[in-house]
Parts: sequence; C-alpha cells; structure tokens
Amino acid sequence: MNYKKLVAEKIKEYIDLDLGNIEKLIEIPPKSDMGDYAFPCFQLAKVLKKAPNVIASELEQKINKADFEKVTTAGPYLNFFMDKALFNKNTIEDILSEKDKYGSSKVGEGKNICVEFSSPNIAKPFHVGHLFSTSIGNSLYKILSFEGYNCVRINHLGDWGTQFGKLISAYKRWCDKEALKKEPIKELLRIYVKFHEEAEKDPSLEDEGRMYFKKLEDGAEEETKLWQEFKDLSLKEFKKLYDLLNVEFDSYAGESFYSDKMDAIIDDIDKKGLLVESNGAKVVMLDDYNIPPCIIKKSDGATIYATRDLAAATYRKKTYDFYKSLYVVGMDQSLHFRQVFTTLKLMGNKWADDCKHIGFGLVRFEDKKLSTRKGDVIFLDELLNESIEKTLEIINEKNPNLENKNEVAKKIGIGAVIFTYLKNNREKDIVFNWNDMLSFDGETGPYVQYSYARGKSILRKVNNMDSKPDYGKLNSKEEFELVKTLEGFNKAIMNSIAKLEPYIVTRYAIGVAKDFNKFYNSHNILNQEDENLKAARIKLVEATCQVLKNALGLLGIEVVEKM
Repeated sequence: MNYKKLVAEKIKEYIDLDLGNIEKLIEIPPKSDMGDYAFPCFQLAKVLKKAPNVIASELEQKINKADFEKVTTAGPYLNFFMDKALFNKNTIEDILSEKDKYGSSKVGEGKNICVEFSSPNIAKPFHVGHLFSTSIGNSLYKILSFEGYNCVRINHLGDWGTQFGKLISAYKRWCDKEALKKEPIKELLRIYVKFHEEAEKDPSLEDEGRMYFKKLEDGAEEETKLWQEFKDLSLKEFKKLYDLLNVEFDSYAGESFYSDKMDAIIDDIDKKGLLVESNGAKVVMLDDYNIPPCIIKKSDGATIYATRDLAAATYRKKTYDFYKSLYVVGMDQSLHFRQVFTTLKLMGNKWADDCKHIGFGLVRFEDKKLSTRKGDVIFLDELLNESIEKTLEIINEKNPNLENKNEVAKKIGIGAVIFTYLKNNREKDIVFNWNDMLSFDGETGPYVQYSYARGKSILRKVNNMDSKPDYGKLNSKEEFELVKTLEGFNKAIMNSIAKLEPYIVTRYAIGVAKDFNKFYNSHNILNQEDENLKAARIKLVEATCQVLKNALGLLGIEVVEKM
C-alpha cells in the first residue's frame, strides 16, 4: 500500500489541490516521534487567507483518523502516525507476495528509452574508467526496466575516427605480430602510445594518420581489412569482461555504423541554411547559445564524432521512437553534447529535448588520472581479478571452510567494485581505496551482501513455523523503522529515475542493511518464547532479504547465500 498517497487522499477530501501536488508536499519528519508523514500548510495560507498553524489545526479536526494511529499538529505541520500493526502487516505481506517484483510498477509501460553506455574505443584497453559508464548505464537500464519502461541497451563503440588512421600507421611501422596474437589489446595500446611519442618528435606522423583515416572512410581495401581485424580482436576481449560483469547489450552499432548515414544529415543541415564555412571546415554556428561552433566536417573533408552522433540520434528516433535517449558519457563531453543537442533542435527536431547527457566524474588512484595516449591506464580485468583475490584472502581468514568460496569471492569482489562506482552522486570523482572498498563494515557492497547473507542464515535455522505472525507486536523502534524503510523501496526507485541517479538505490540498500543490523543486534529473533512475535520477526527477516536482493539486483550486483 502507498501510505504517502493515502495521506494525500485524506487531505484532498478537504483541500482543493491536485492530488499529485499534495503528495509532493508531504514530508518525512526528521524524528519518528514527530510522526511518519507530515503535511506543511504554508502553501495554503495565501489561498485560504489563514495562518498555516490555524489551517493545520482545522484539518486535524476534520480528517478521518480511522486509518491512522493518530493525527496531530505541530505549529504549521499536520503529522500522521501510521497504525503500526496494519502498516507492518500490509508492507511485509506485500513484499512476500510480490517477491522479485516488489518495488516495481508499470509507470513506464509503452515508453521506449535508449540507454547508450560503456562504449569503449576499439583497439584500446577496457580500463577502470570504462566501468563508470558501464555500471551506471547497466543500473539505469535495470531500474527503468523494473518500472515498466522498454529499454534498448546500446554500446556505441568507438570504432571510427582519426585514431584509426593513427593506429594503421603505427601497425605498419611497429606492430609485433606474435604479440598481437597473444595479447591483442596490449599490443595495440603499445603501438598507439608509441605513435604519439614519435609524433611529438615528427609532427608529420599526424598528417599520415589523417591520410590513412581518409582512405578508410573512402573504403580502401587494405585499411578496411586492418580496421576490421582491430575491431574483431577488441570485441572478443570486451565480451570476456561483459560476461564477468553480467552485462548485455541489444545493439553494438558503433560510430562506423553511421558512416553511410552522415551525408543525409549533412545535406539536411545544409538545406536548412545552418551549415557555414569556418577556416575551411563546415560548421553550425551556435553563438546565440554561447556555445562554440559544432564542427560537421573538418577542413580535410573528414567527418567528426559530432556528425556521427547527429546521425545516431536521428537513426535511434526513427528506429525506436524513444521517449528518452540517455547518453552515459563522462562529464568532459558535456560541451560536445550541448553542441549536438542544440544542433538537433535547430534542425527542427522537437525530440532533441528528450536527449539527455548522463555525465559522470573521473576514476583515480592516488591522484593519478588515466590517459590512454600516455599508456597510463589500469586494466579493468586486472582490477576485478585483484578485488576477487583480496576478497578470497579475507574469506580464507574469516571463514576458511566456506562452501564454494571461489564463487562467493567472485560475487563479492566484483560487487564491491560496482558498488564503489554507484555509491555516490555520479558526477563525483572516485578515488579507490582497497581497505574501504572491501570492508565488511560501513557503506560498502560487502556490508550489504553480508547483511543479506546474515538474514538468510537466520532463515535456514527456522524449523516448522506453525504460529501465525502478530505484526502488531513489531512495535519497537528498530522493528518499525526497518518496516518503514522497506516500504519506501519504490519511492527510492522513482526518485532515482527522476534524477537519473543509481546512487539513490545504492544509498537505499545501505539504509536497509543498517536498519536490519540494528534490529538484529537489538532483538532475539529465534530464541523467542512468544511464538506469534517470533513468527512476525522471521517474516520481517524474510522481507528484508527480498528487498536487499531486489535492490542489489538493480545495481547489477549478485547476492550470496552464505559468507
């Protein structure tokens, strides 16, 4: 049951305001002794020409209190205290009947959303920075799908552009064919880095790189064959990582997919009188928006990634008729997306406003910024494997006889890394610290996974439970606060969707784990003489495990039954 909506409906009977607006005004008091929900009457003062405290007092006298424990006033606030027995019963039984679907809805039914994420560059390593986009995009996909949206997962591969001309040049000059067979990505990275080192000494190499890319754009056989080889080798390596992360895509249409669709876009821009020449290049001027020009064609006639993004956006609208199109790309590309979206709008596409850039920060290890050109990268497979190994060390120390400990270490180790990426506001930089990340205490993935495993351990010890649960006896502060937190799952998800921020679900999962452990440490669950109370507490544990599983699932993290 949506208790916030229930409160809004009761107020609506006496106030001429839209139900949705009333619901938005309802607050959660900072302390439980102030009520479970509070309605501030400030906004009604002008309409009713009365003081807010007077309005609150009058509403308190009129409202039907049958569904509540009590309704009180505190100055301008109307405070609602839920009927604990009914609230507990409805919430726990809803969770246990809906199970994996608890927290979901059909709010997005009939609406298509494109989610572009991960999008690594071909022939370059999948490093720790790429997991930021991958984890955010995968979580947004899961969260939106959970609420009924039809989502299309797009891996917009960086498989086109001048860098491939540079790579072809580097391949012809310095490639070790044997090394390419054994470790393709590392060898391609080595020669790519060498190209930039040599280009600093001999700038003519840059011209050579541009020349090779132009030949690739023109469909030259040798260059196309090399490019396809780089792509095939890269995708094979990327797939290993995606399998490890349990991430899938509906489309791998990268930049090259749009190479035959760009001329139509350029013609459209030109016909609308938007294309002008600037220093030999073809651009769209965006001075009126305080944005630098959007380059459509460079002076040598080659296209740029803005051109490909314009073609991609147009193709996606025609193909998927999206309600929203999300681009999970780093904050450093903010200007690029402002240029692209503004150009789309100038072209007469009203749906340009439905395209959203979902930016995120940087990933650092002790103030070290990643740079592919300098070879200063940390490979993602190495990071994940190290996390798994460190987790296994902890397990061997704490529970050496644990069954399937390698599989458990894998789930916890990978989950810890993903959780770290999704723990805070996505625009905030991440600084890795192994001790913090793998701790089983505090706001970490292992802590939440451990809370789930602790709950499952309790449930495994339950024998035949014939007694009927008396939810009215779950009246301690720890019990009721936990139930209230569980009831707020859908609200957390909807808030996450409104802000396109997975961290809201992550924080919610931490809150559930904290409240559960307070309850666990304060009350005897299994050694309880009152069988009806014992049954209610067991049901509460079961409901908590279900919500933790659902929440972690939306983050792309697997649960473990034993730790």
